[in-house]
Amino acid sequence: MAKVKTQYVCQNCGYNSPKYLGRCPNCGAWNQMVEEVASAPQTKSANVVTGTIAKAERLNDVDIVKEPRVTTQLGEFNRVLGGGIVIGSLVLIGGDPGIGKSTLLLQVSGQLAQNGKVLYVSGEESASQIKLRADRLDVNGDSLYIYPETDMQNIRQTIDEMQPDFLIIDSIQTMNEPALNSVVGSVSQVREITAELMKIAKSKLITTFIVGHVTKEGAIAGPKILEHMVDTVLYFEGDMDHAYRILRSVKNRFGSTNEIGIFEMQSGGLSEVANPSEVFLEERLKNATGSAIVASMEGTRPILVEIQSLITPTLFGNAKRTASGLDYQRVSLIMAVLEKRANLMLQNQDAYLKATGGVKLNEPAIDLAMAMSIASSYKDMGISPTDCFIGEIGLTGEVRRVNRIEQRVNEAAKLGFKRIFVPNNNLARWDAPKSVEVVGVKTLNETLKKVF
Repeated sequence: MAKVKTQYVCQNCGYNSPKYLGRCPNCGAWNQMVEEVASAPQTKSANVVTGTIAKAERLNDVDIVKEPRVTTQLGEFNRVLGGGIVIGSLVLIGGDPGIGKSTLLLQVSGQLAQNGKVLYVSGEESASQIKLRADRLDVNGDSLYIYPETDMQNIRQTIDEMQPDFLIIDSIQTMNEPALNSVVGSVSQVREITAELMKIAKSKLITTFIVGHVTKEGAIAGPKILEHMVDTVLYFEGDMDHAYRILRSVKNRFGSTNEIGIFEMQSGGLSEVANPSEVFLEERLKNATGSAIVASMEGTRPILVEIQSLITPTLFGNAKRTASGLDYQRVSLIMAVLEKRANLMLQNQDAYLKATGGVKLNEPAIDLAMAMSIASSYKDMGISPTDCFIGEIGLTGEVRRVNRIEQRVNEAAKLGFKRIFVPNNNLARWDAPKSVEVVGVKTLNETLKKVF
């Protein structure tokens, strides 16, 4: 009898080692090496991406075929996917537990059942549990099939028998490939099952959605190759204490990345938010200090968000810096520039900054609004509620040019803002709307003098 060959695989990054290691030499994680049976590589005649036998051909002879798409009744969901669901694509959706991933996919499944046959494979809930949620969400349809199963061999057989148009896997970490001698959810299991689902999606033109668990750092659990294999990677984000949810695209082979869709969790399920800027600003106090509005770009969409700051004298030796929805390093940088270039004594002040609405802002154009918010709280002087700020701040105190200034200004003008501060270098190549006063500024000090 041949000796069984084993190897140790890191559950964090997928690194292989012939012997046990306490610390993975590739990613540095401790106690993540798990013993697994090494299986011989299988030869595949068909290409995993296309599902057919590929051949080399000249670039000029390649025909461009537009991908057929299916649109749902959720416009925000269609926007994030680039205009609709591409037939035969493999989509990975990740998010925190209880954030609403299964709710979103069940609603989408009910709408897709109007266009074809949907097979919803659940490894976490029974059919009766899914039925209870479907009744609450008012989801029904004769073409929607629920299949509580985790064995990939049975799932493949059911797919061959039913020939569905759409396939939902909830979740990939609960699926089990019997041919692999490793625990459910391990790196080898997730990798092989995803490759099998990719082959099914491409060869049979079955649009497949995969739900993935996330780690405590917020990344999708399992090897990073999981995100490289699929066509689209979506993150479903939000605060459990707030009703708003954000669907964010970080990879899309059939559309632009960094698009977001905004939903509101209600008793009857998720409803899309058509005008997120108005939602984020509806609870703003008019005469509050430490509040500034920025027109930030999320993909191709401009969104107006309120940045709030609270500057208070520190009671201890070292000043405290706290940021929610903003990059901590960017907050420290802006405060250092304000202290050096604008003579604001912030080294003995505690600073608490927040982007309201649960949105995460991390682009250079938010610098000017962040600086005005900090200065407003420090000086205890309010900013006009009809002022909006757009611009990047350099370390020497200059206000630098940003992209898509026309879309940002038009969005602010649409919501009733009267004065918009923009980098002076952005005024050269476009005509500002007549309904607003666009103020070009060159430096941070110039902006402070015009505002306060």
